[in-house]
Amino acid sequence: MTVTDVDVDRWIAELATRLSERQSEAVSVISASIREDIPELRDEAQIALFNSSVEGNVATALHALRYHIPVDRVEAPTTALEHARRVAQQGIPLNVLIRMYRQGQRRFTHLVLGELKSIDIAAQARIAVVERITETLFAYVEWMSQQIVEVYEDERERWLETRNSARAVRVRELLGGRKPVDLDSAISAIRYPLRWHHVALMLWYPAGGGEADELGRMQRFVRELGAAAQTDASPLFIATDSSSGWAWLPYQSAPAGVVETVRRFALGRRDSPSVMIGSPAAGVEGFRQSHDQAEAARTVALARGDAKPIVLANADPGLAAVAMVGGNVEQARRWVADVLGDLATNTENDERLRETLRVFLACDSRYKPAADELVVHFNTVKYRVGRALARRGRPIAGDRLDVEMALLLCHWYGAAVLRRP
Repeated sequence: MTVTDVDVDRWIAELATRLSERQSEAVSVISASIREDIPELRDEAQIALFNSSVEGNVATALHALRYHIPVDRVEAPTTALEHARRVAQQGIPLNVLIRMYRQGQRRFTHLVLGELKSIDIAAQARIAVVERITETLFAYVEWMSQQIVEVYEDERERWLETRNSARAVRVRELLGGRKPVDLDSAISAIRYPLRWHHVALMLWYPAGGGEADELGRMQRFVRELGAAAQTDASPLFIATDSSSGWAWLPYQSAPAGVVETVRRFALGRRDSPSVMIGSPAAGVEGFRQSHDQAEAARTVALARGDAKPIVLANADPGLAAVAMVGGNVEQARRWVADVLGDLATNTENDERLRETLRVFLACDSRYKPAADELVVHFNTVKYRVGRALARRGRPIAGDRLDVEMALLLCHWYGAAVLRRP
C-alpha cells in the first residue's frame, strides 16, 4: 500500500478533530503534568493564567494539525505571551519556561498517539502519521519558544529596570537621611536587612576598559564576593551607571576580618573592578556610615587617576584622614610642596625617600622596626632618612605632625599632590 501525503493529512486532521472534541480533558491532563514536574509553576495566584496558556497552546496546535497550517505562520496565543511576562516578573528562570513547553510537548504527543490507536490505519500509514505529528509538534514548540523567549527577555529587562529604579530611589532616600525611616517598609522595599551589620562597597571599572556588559560582570562579582565573604544574606547591589555601582554586604553580627577578605578576593580576580571598602557598622546609621567611608576612599582613588583597578579600604592607615582633602587636591599639592620642599618632587628616588621617612616616623623614629617593615637593612633606612631630610631642606622637630600628614597625602594621592621634576 502506498501512503500519500493526502492520506497522512486526512488521518492527522481526523486525529486533531477527535482531540478537539476532548480539548478540555487534554488541557487538564497536560496542565496537571506540567505543574507536577515543574514546581516553580505552582503559584496559586497564577494557576488560572497558566491553564489558559496551556489551553491556548493546545487549541493552536490542534488547529495547525487539523488544517495543515505551517507552524511558522502560527502566532503564540495571547494568554501564553502574558504568562511568559508574569513568569519573567516573578524572577523564574527562562529555562523553567522552556521546560514547561518541552513537558507540554511530551504529554501532548502521548495524548495524540493514544488517540491514534483508536483509528484503524495500516501499519505503514501509522508510521508516516506518527513521524509527521512528531515533526510538526517539535517544530511548533521550537517556534513558540522563540516567540516566548523574546517576550520573556523583553519583559524581564523592563521589569528589572523598573524594580531596580524604585529600589535605587529608596536606597538614595536612606542615604540622604532627610526623611524619617519606616524601617520595616524600607526593608521590604529594598529587600535587604537594614537592622544588621553592613560593609559598604563602591565599585567601578576604569574608563576605557572596553569590556562588554560591565554591569553584568560587576553584579556577578558582588554575588560571588558575597559567597566568598560568607554573608548572612544576599548582598545589595545598586547600579549607578553602566560601569559602576554601590553594594552592601550584610551580617547578623559584627564580622571579623571581612575587609581583608574582600581585599584578597578582589586582588585575586582578573576581572575585578576597582573596589572601595567601608568599615563594618550596624543599623541604618551604619548603612550610611560605611557607604560614606567607601565614597571617601573613592575620592582618593579618582584623584590618583590609576589606569588599572585598585582596592582601597577606609581602614587603611591614614586613608580616612587624607580623604578629607576631598576636592581640594590643588590646595593640598601647594601645601605638600610647602611642607616637604624638594622631597615633594614626583621622581622614583624621592618616592623611595618619602616612603622610608613615612614608615620611620610611624615606627616612632626607630630604625630597626622601620627596616623590618620595609624589608631593608638598618643602615639603608638611616641613609634614606638622612637623604629625605636633606631633600626637604630642614629638620622636622618643629613640625613633625605636618610632615607626617604631608607624607600620608603623598602615599595615598601619589602624583596628584606632587610637583613635576
